[in-house]
Amino acid sequence: MNRIISEQFGLFRLYQRLREQLLATISEDDLSFSPGGSNPTLGELCLEIGETERAYIDSFHTFTQRFDYRHSDRGLSGSVAGLKVWFEELDAELYAAIEALGDDDVANRLIDRGHDFRVPANVQLEIYKEALIIFYAKADVYLKLLGKLPSEQWREWMG
Repeated sequence: MNRIISEQFGLFRLYQRLREQLLATISEDDLSFSPGGSNPTLGELCLEIGETERAYIDSFHTFTQRFDYRHSDRGLSGSVAGLKVWFEELDAELYAAIEALGDDDVANRLIDRGHDFRVPANVQLEIYKEALIIFYAKADVYLKLLGKLPSEQWREWMG
């Protein structure tokens, strides 16, 4: 077990669980909601964070960050059950990718995020956690506009 798994992943998993709580709060109809303007629907926002997670999973395998992945089934953005299954699969892949890192990878290899920005794997996971927080902040606005009451943990962590 590498240092990221033993020291960092437990807390990170709590942040992932907020996404599960979001999906437990919303309905299929809610996924088609957009606050207007050029804002995506809530379902498209959920699809986007899954595509972002895929980019991070791949970065732990290749040590290069790319954000060009797009899920081939755009209709997934309209299915709470489908998103839930996909997120579970992604989360399992993320854990496996990080768990597969050797101690030397964790201590010495840098992930190239482009533009001369390279970070160690533990920092890469922290940056992904920040992406999750940004997603949750956006989703929280949607929940408030929809009149949805999220979980207690969501309310405590996101306001």
